Amino acid sequence: MDTGSQTSGAWLSREELDAARERMPILYIDAVPVRVDWLGEVTAVGLLLRATERGISRALVSGRVLYHERVREALLRHLDKDLGPLALPRIPSTPQPFTVAEYFPVPGVTPFHDPRQHAVSLAFVVPVEGDCAPQQDALELTWITPAEAKDPALLGEMQGGQGTLLLQGLAHLGC
Repeated sequence: MDTGSQTSGAWLSREELDAARERMPILYIDAVPVRVDWLGEVTAVGLLLRATERGISRALVSGRVLYHERVREALLRHLDKDLGPLALPRIPSTPQPFTVAEYFPVPGVTPFHDPRQHAVSLAFVVPVEGDCAPQQDALELTWITPAEAKDPALLGEMQGGQGTLLLQGLAHLGC
C-alpha cells in the first residue's frame, strides 16, 4: 500500500505525454477556490488570469493527477502552484468532487473541450483562508462575488467549458 506520493520520477517527457494523450484519457482535477464567511456562505470566487498556448483567459485551478499521487495531493499541489504557498486551502481528508467533467478533443461531445486530449477531470470547490498570490503561468487572481461569476461576458473569457464548470460549482453550493 502506498503511504505517500512518489511523483518525482513520474514525469513524462513531452513525447511520452503526447503519445499517452493519443491513446487514453488523462486524469485531471479542477478546483473552484472560494472564500466563505463565518456561517460557511460563499462570499467570493477566485478566478485566475492565465497565459497558455491558446492565449490569455480566465481559468479555474486545474492540472493533471500524477502517477502514484492521491487526488487530495494533486489538489494541494495545484492550489499551491497557482495560488501560492500561503493560500491555506481547506481540503477534507477524503475530498468528494461536485461533478466529473469529460473533456474531448472534438468540440460538441460534452460542454468541455481540450484540443490536446481526452481528459477526465474531478471538479472540487475548495475554500481557501490565506493570502493568495498567483504563481507560475497564473498572471493574476481576481476575487469576485458569486453573482459576478455568473456574468455571461466573464464566463465567455473562460476556455474549454470551464465557465460551465464554474456555474455547476456555484449551483452545487446553492449560489
